Amino acid sequence: MPGKDMGLESKITSKGQTTIPAEVREFLKIGAGDRVGYQFVDGKVVLVPKNRSALDFAGVLHQPNRAPVSIETMNDAINEGISERFGRSRDRD
Repeated sequence: MPGKDMGLESKITSKGQTTIPAEVREFLKIGAGDRVGYQFVDGKVVLVPKNRSALDFAGVLHQPNRAPVSIETMNDAINEGISERFGRSRDRD
């Protein structure tokens, strides 16, 4: 897996388009016609391939020496996130 700072870059055109470097496309297993999504995570933008199944991401969040998390803990975190998001969307009304 490439390091955090891969030293890859691309230029944005006047139309807001860019070419994803070949190394990134190969790493994400994406190609012409595939869709990608963008997520904001901890002040960064993460490029997410949309052509893969959830099983392709098994273990991607694993951190060595981190204790497993129960389903109940995950559900609580999801519910908290939903509550925060719903609260923010209600603030706009």
